[in-house]
Amino acid sequence: MNEQAKGNGRKSSIARNRNRRQTPEAAIRRPALAKSGKAISIGGRHLTIDDLISISRRHAPVEISKDKSVVARVSASCRYIENAVSSGEPIYGVTSGFGGMAHVTIDAEDASALQNNLIWFLNSGAGNKLPVEDVRASMLLRANSHMHGASGIRLEIIRRMAIFLNARVTPHVREFGSIGASGDLVPLAQITGALTGAGANFKVDFDGKEMSSLLALRKLGLPRLSLRAKEGLAMVNGTSVMTGIAANCAYDAHVLLALAMGVQALMLQALSATNQSFHPFVHSLKPHPGQKWAAAQMLRLLDGSQFIRNELDGKHDWRDGDLIQDRYSLRCLPQYVGPIVDGLRQVSGQIEVEMNSATDNPLIDSRNGVSYHGGNFLGQYVGVAMDQLRYHLGLLAKHLDVQMACLVTPAFSNGLPASLVGNPAKKINMGTKGLQLCANSMMPLLSFYGNSLVPHFPTHAEQFNQNVNSMGFGSANLARQTIRIFEQYMAVSVMVAVQAIDLRAYQQAGTYDPRNLLSPATLGLYEAARQVVGKPASNVKSYLWNDADQALDQHIAKLAADISAGGLLPLSVSSMMDLSNQ
Repeated sequence: MNEQAKGNGRKSSIARNRNRRQTPEAAIRRPALAKSGKAISIGGRHLTIDDLISISRRHAPVEISKDKSVVARVSASCRYIENAVSSGEPIYGVTSGFGGMAHVTIDAEDASALQNNLIWFLNSGAGNKLPVEDVRASMLLRANSHMHGASGIRLEIIRRMAIFLNARVTPHVREFGSIGASGDLVPLAQITGALTGAGANFKVDFDGKEMSSLLALRKLGLPRLSLRAKEGLAMVNGTSVMTGIAANCAYDAHVLLALAMGVQALMLQALSATNQSFHPFVHSLKPHPGQKWAAAQMLRLLDGSQFIRNELDGKHDWRDGDLIQDRYSLRCLPQYVGPIVDGLRQVSGQIEVEMNSATDNPLIDSRNGVSYHGGNFLGQYVGVAMDQLRYHLGLLAKHLDVQMACLVTPAFSNGLPASLVGNPAKKINMGTKGLQLCANSMMPLLSFYGNSLVPHFPTHAEQFNQNVNSMGFGSANLARQTIRIFEQYMAVSVMVAVQAIDLRAYQQAGTYDPRNLLSPATLGLYEAARQVVGKPASNVKSYLWNDADQALDQHIAKLAADISAGGLLPLSVSSMMDLSNQ
């Protein structure tokens, strides 16, 4: 079928309504692009992932709630512990040893020494340092957990975490050491040692400069602190590090989902796909929330495009030699992406609950004068959520990989040049062959990282006391690695999509500049990609024209860095990350 004829037949009511914006019936819960500025209070409100990102990455200031009832709860829990120690009341980790040594009785005069010693024997982390943003998120969540007033820790220590955050002082924490049973014992001990100035070996990053925690405290004008009864256990017994990492990953996963939807919309236009597969009638008959969201978003993203076959009226724009319907990767996009959407929504919801929980042990009910031995420190929700997040990202990568394969193969691309070669006059020109190889090297890794870690736990940890554990910290760290790989993978996907749409524009309209033909909702993504790599759209050349015109690896690096930094590419799809758009 003649491409120009196809293009002329694709203007209809969808083009007339190109400025219309649909609100999906079942949008996922996802953070907006966060901004720093206004102080975020902890202790009197529900912290969101968006709040956490503002603090961990954008350095929004933190303030401790001044609500008298909140402060009173914290103080009351401290008094409860003081009274328990003086009266000899048996409380785990306060008047007893830890874990498998909990049968050992600790006298009142040794209660403080027990807590300070805890930080030393747990200072056993290994491997590389965690990213600053993850440690900042961890301190925020530890402080937020203690503001429940169930931990028996002084407000002074909680305030110190806020001081560190506001001054951009970040303890060094290692990537190995937590099995997520009694929470993140080793990572939180490294944070606690730095906060209290336990020793010169506890290091910090002070606004980009490495130094000992003792020097950092002197620069901040803060004294060293000796931990009192329960305070060391309160600090290390919790899920705050794994949850901080997980919250950052959940945010990034929403960014990548939004970008994937935008890139898919570019690819569908480049493949001259139909919009009929996204008609609300189809999805009303299989009304999974994520599926309906994906279909509604794709209709919005394609609205006004002159590349697609507009068949929302139920008629089929079919000619001999063409398929009457699109292949599965196009036609089943909502059904395929829908479970990913629902899965990420569930992940974010679980992480936000964990962010706002008290996760140490024992927990103190100061109002009724009792304490309870429990297991809120087990990070199973975080571990399972991060296993699921990695699995969903692997599925998302596989779908993009199929679309790229269609684009580079003339038999499946509706006539685009093989390997999306730009300059047809140059015989020695291989186009996107290397890009597809690069993508193919990452996609199996992303699928492999989708395997579960949580079931693979040791049962003998700490004298068999921690005989079940979550591996939540390890699962969250794997999720971060997955995110970083996916950002590189997404960069390649963007490059392939931009090249393909340029070539389709030339076939359809005789120009390599597709901007007047693209849907308004995908124009921003196209222009952002061009701006990031420093190659403006051109009437006479596609993005990739001759093989030697650009260094592809540098373009990948620029695009991936922009994605990681929340730059132009994420901003171009930010409408799909807005919490209010539900």
